Amino acid sequence: MRKIIKIDQSLCNGCGECITSCAEGAIELVDGKARVVSDSFCDGLGACLAVCRNGALTIEEREVEEFDEKAAKEHQRGADAALTPCTLPITLKPDQRAKPDFSHEKIKPGQDSANELCGWPIQMRLVRPWAPYLQGARLLVAGDCTAFAYPAIQQDFVKGRVALVGCPKLDETAPFVDKLSEILKANEIRDITVLHMTVPCCSQLETLGSGGSATIGKGCATKKLCGGNRRQTESGIDRMEKF
Repeated sequence: MRKIIKIDQSLCNGCGECITSCAEGAIELVDGKARVVSDSFCDGLGACLAVCRNGALTIEEREVEEFDEKAAKEHQRGADAALTPCTLPITLKPDQRAKPDFSHEKIKPGQDSANELCGWPIQMRLVRPWAPYLQGARLLVAGDCTAFAYPAIQQDFVKGRVALVGCPKLDETAPFVDKLSEILKANEIRDITVLHMTVPCCSQLETLGSGGSATIGKGCATKKLCGGNRRQTESGIDRMEKF
């Protein structure tokens, strides 16, 4: 009988924070959820508990194999060798700037073709609701395809806003709404701009955006921008509607 980490799969959102905080490498992301790789790799001290904002991690006492420090270190070395920048969990640093530093960019914000992104990651399912750049921000909730259909998206839509992207057809709707609700609950969001394609599946993005606001009963000024595709107009914009 000893202490060991327990992960509530229903509360885990797959952010990966606990993975980077576990010095023994006892936790891995499996099918979008954090899981203990082996009981023998977990020392039960609970260093990972503090980083979980959803409360998915707890300590319990049960009959499990003893902690094997040597095996844990060997596993960690093997895991480190297999990781690449593409598979590492995305973690926002505590000292991340509220405003981005573009001093290293050849093209500065405001210039043609400048990168106007002020936060990363931009995929809704990967964004941390407590990221510092979200406080007091104006949000752009955009369909994945809009950046390809409208080349001037950086200057016309991303500039001055925090970009969050997703696909109503490919993404699970409930986690999308839940994440937006968390963002609205944790931050004083000034307004939301929803940018989507004219195709029926993408137009559902507006519904998901409204759902996030309704979930927490927090009103937020919203406007909808509807983009077309190249077959409709050469410019990529079919029409714009604001409300």
